Amino acid sequence: MNRRTFFKSLAVAPTAALLPARDAGAELPKAKITRVRIFRPPNVNPLFNQSNMVVTVETDAGLTGVGEGGSKDTLEQCAGTLIGKNPFHSEAIWQETYIAWFYPPGREKAHALGALDLALWDIKGKALGVPVHELLGGTARDYCECYATAGVNAPPGVTLSLKERARAAMEAGYRAFRMGAADPPIGTVYDTRAIVRQIAQNCKDVREGVGPDGNWCIDLHQRFDLNDALRVCKAVEEYDPFFVEDPVRDEHALQDIPKLRQMTTVPLTHGEEWGLKWDFNKLVEGHDVDFVRSTLPNVGGITEMTKVAAICETHAVGIIPHFTGPIATAALVNCLSTFSGPVLMEYNYGGRPIEYLPECLDFKNGKAFTNERPGLGVTVDLNRLTLIGEVTEPGRRNVYRRPDGSLTHW
Repeated sequence: MNRRTFFKSLAVAPTAALLPARDAGAELPKAKITRVRIFRPPNVNPLFNQSNMVVTVETDAGLTGVGEGGSKDTLEQCAGTLIGKNPFHSEAIWQETYIAWFYPPGREKAHALGALDLALWDIKGKALGVPVHELLGGTARDYCECYATAGVNAPPGVTLSLKERARAAMEAGYRAFRMGAADPPIGTVYDTRAIVRQIAQNCKDVREGVGPDGNWCIDLHQRFDLNDALRVCKAVEEYDPFFVEDPVRDEHALQDIPKLRQMTTVPLTHGEEWGLKWDFNKLVEGHDVDFVRSTLPNVGGITEMTKVAAICETHAVGIIPHFTGPIATAALVNCLSTFSGPVLMEYNYGGRPIEYLPECLDFKNGKAFTNERPGLGVTVDLNRLTLIGEVTEPGRRNVYRRPDGSLTHW
């Protein structure tokens, strides 16, 4: 074969020659979204931004995607944008859902948008017979390390001290043990100035529990103004935390965290209650945080998480996603396994089975693993859920287009 004949053959049939054997000849079918259904799980989380509501997106090609998050009202409104659309055009759908509803979506509505976006990526993976992490470029790590939010479960009738819980988390294979900021019972007095000394003692105990090579982290839960947040950070520096989370109020974070960064050596992270990339990009670009707490579906789904990851990679900032529902956690493993920077996942299920999810996340010895199941790798038993909403008609489509056909704000 001469040079001209060789290049002509590539021009006629490039995909079969260049794709792996499993994907050779694979192509997306023609499809339209026909219905979105909303289900309430038996253990529903009533918090807007930690919702485990289950959503399905159905197509006329027989493909159904599964997502998680949102509330009935926010899901029903956002779902109207999807009806009649090509499910594989997830970027265009995301942009239209974001701008078509008069006000840009706040954090609660972004959660619903993210739930639907998860389902669209699930559909695409199922259509091609590959897991979502393959669609995103393939895994860049062997597994996602996890930390135990409150440690591992103690044997029945046994109460473990903070030090013992920290040691048990290390023995269970977790990368880090996470603690709260000397948490008294909810509803009681929390004196931020006086409690700093107790926090310091607790951190000393936890450092002894995890050992010299173990890791621990602390969540200040936005309880502290800048002056007391600095006192906490300075008090725990000698115990070498993996990170200090949410040291100040969200409302002050863009002003206070850059100042805090200059006055303490502890690694900082923020943003478990934030939504889209515009909320925190200045902190990332300024290297004022070492990790972001961006998570699914809060950031608006996989479509948006890939952009968050690109910002973080650009500025050498890691991602430590806030805990979320089990389906979204499985989606996080698909996303973050492809991210080149540091990753540490908050995981609260301890490998326990979930009755309506016969297949979900693969977890073992404190680590979350990818799998080769198509899409998000999740199987849902809808018979164990309660149908509470259904959308089959298009919703508001108040958008304009540029001359090239791309969307612009109405």
